[in-house]
Amino acid sequence: MENPIENGIPNDYDSENTWNTSEGFDSVGKAKVDSLKDRVNEIETMVEERNVLSRRFIKEGEKMKTNINNFLLENAPKGEDDSEFTRERAELRKKQMDISELQLNEKVGCWRDIALLKKEMRESMKELNEKESRAEMLKGILE
Repeated sequence: MENPIENGIPNDYDSENTWNTSEGFDSVGKAKVDSLKDRVNEIETMVEERNVLSRRFIKEGEKMKTNINNFLLENAPKGEDDSEFTRERAELRKKQMDISELQLNEKVGCWRDIALLKKEMRESMKELNEKESRAEMLKGILE
């Protein structure tokens, strides 16, 4: 039987083995790199959404405080001061303070959440860069 390599035709085992090895590295590496790219994009989106949510929360709080303030100004006592109305005004002012406290807590919570997301994104980007550089190295070796 003739040796196919002697005729310039590689035998099936060698060509198949080479193709599968090269293809296997590419597909496994590419899947992981694509997954990491998706993860980084997802984290970026989560950071943006967290900022939007925080701004909406702060804006709603400001709106509520403005409404309370307007109510207090519109219903200010004229002449004699009613003790019950004074108590209700004090409660509304306390509500304004509570809303301000919630807003401050939201700002801190938002900062904390975003810091954690950015840390996760940095870790994912580091892993992505490592995978891409390894893939390039393997590609160079296989070529």
